[in-house]
Amino acid sequence: MLLPVPDDDGAPFWAYAAKGELRVQACRDCGARRFPPRPCCPRCRSFEDEWQRVSGRGRVWSYVVAHPPLLPAYAALAPYDVAVVELVEDPAIRLVGNLVAAPDAPLGSVDAARLRIGAPVRAVFCTLGEGDERVTVPRWMLERP
Repeated sequence: MLLPVPDDDGAPFWAYAAKGELRVQACRDCGARRFPPRPCCPRCRSFEDEWQRVSGRGRVWSYVVAHPPLLPAYAALAPYDVAVVELVEDPAIRLVGNLVAAPDAPLGSVDAARLRIGAPVRAVFCTLGEGDERVTVPRWMLERP
């Protein structure tokens, strides 16, 4: 699978995820949350930021069920879902991930017939890759199994 490549702005997001925490960048001056992370606040242009812990709860804002042909490495995993989740603390913050039946469950472990826009979800974390290439990613589980 393709693994995320943390950059300087996003490195704290991945470090917190490795600890099982979902955090988003926020401006220290005006308080606006932002995702994806970036050096400057889009609201007030401040370069001062902090990482706020959020509950990990959200709602499915959109989703798609991917089928082949896809990238060759993903063809054997299809069909699987890709969801856009809006956080309950700030619906303007949306993260992309997969819905799974358990943190370490494979892609496609949630029946596509159960997916609905607005479905409540919560973040779980799964470590992918090997050796120095390991990264912990947030995934999503339905609140009502």
